[in-house]
Amino acid sequence: MSALLEQLIDALRVLPGVGQKSAQRMAYHVLERGREGGARLAMALAEAVEKIGHCQRCRDFSETPVCATCASTSRDAQTLCVVETPADRLAIEQATGYRGFYFVLQGRLSPLDGIGPQELGLDLLGARLAEGKVRELIIATNPTVEGEATAHYLAQIARQHDVRPSRPAHGLPLGGELEYVDRGTLSHAFGSRAVIGD
Repeated sequence: MSALLEQLIDALRVLPGVGQKSAQRMAYHVLERGREGGARLAMALAEAVEKIGHCQRCRDFSETPVCATCASTSRDAQTLCVVETPADRLAIEQATGYRGFYFVLQGRLSPLDGIGPQELGLDLLGARLAEGKVRELIIATNPTVEGEATAHYLAQIARQHDVRPSRPAHGLPLGGELEYVDRGTLSHAFGSRAVIGD
């Protein structure tokens, strides 16, 4: 096998769910039938990696220092929804009528993996809550062990700033991922959120 082909197959394996066989199939497809598409993919990937960073306010992916959502003047400044990933933010935005702002953790607390409050930008979140505009912190972390631990920690931060913490309820499967929940269930859960107890 060509060294370049091997390199391409190895590079494709960085994608989630792509093993040796899938990467091999993709590489062969690009080389046999999709060279033009492969070139477009390579250009788009290189440009995205170079130009997409994080919003200074919410930590979501953005090409500008402040993303379009955070720059919007039509959103409700009294509600702030915390999610683990940009995919979770997109799921909520598409499935619910939520019109507040977001804060994207880019992960969840996981001490065994070396992910603590600093890696999740919780100092930035605390500073945002200290501004005094936010009245409700909607904690939409995934209902996994780490997600629940993160939610508990976030609720404590909210209370320190006299902000009411709440959590989407009803219908979200324990151990599930928000990104994969159907729109109807997510919309109902989001509309039926409950205040997190002490």
